[in-house]
Amino acid sequence: MTRYVMVVDLRRCTGCQTCTAACKQANGTPPGVQWRRVLDIETGVFPNVRRSFVPVSCMHCGSPPCLEVCPTGATYKHDDGRVGINYDACIGCAYCAIACPYQQRFKVQRAHFAYGSDPTDAEAIKFDPARLGVSTKCTFCSDRIDRARETGQVPGIDPEVTPACVNSCICSALHFGDRDDPESNVSKLLRENRHFRMHEELGTDPGIYYLTATDN
Repeated sequence: MTRYVMVVDLRRCTGCQTCTAACKQANGTPPGVQWRRVLDIETGVFPNVRRSFVPVSCMHCGSPPCLEVCPTGATYKHDDGRVGINYDACIGCAYCAIACPYQQRFKVQRAHFAYGSDPTDAEAIKFDPARLGVSTKCTFCSDRIDRARETGQVPGIDPEVTPACVNSCICSALHFGDRDDPESNVSKLLRENRHFRMHEELGTDPGIYYLTATDN
């Protein structure tokens, strides 16, 4: 089997938001909608304070709560673990947004753009009317993953078939690959480092892992 996951090295993330910008450019999301964002968390008490940066997106759960509540079957799982949305089947009820414990579903009712009612050239290229009035989210750049099946390239290794956010990371904090392949890049990182997943106590089996320290 194949289970595509993302591994985030929190020791390397500087909060530069390059992944956020790359996602927006690649997917043409409208203003106010960020499928990929970076949380800026401050902990401690002055003068002993610390800032941590945590990239988040759809977790592509192994047991996604959003899928369970979808009344039309619009939310579905690929055989490689990615969670997708069939826009033609989505009725915009937003049950999935309520069920998602990660707050990673978005719904836009009407087209709007960065500089008013008319899109820029870049926005016009990426604009997809099928995404109006329906639930949307990070897809792990599914068009690239699907292309890998045709070209024989390896997601997470070959940039052409790797999510845009991973390609853009200037600190090599983001990694993508097949968790079920023991020789994959992500499997090696998970073996060699302590890690956690967000709200895994809920039984969602999230597909994003966060590295915190080495085991050596």
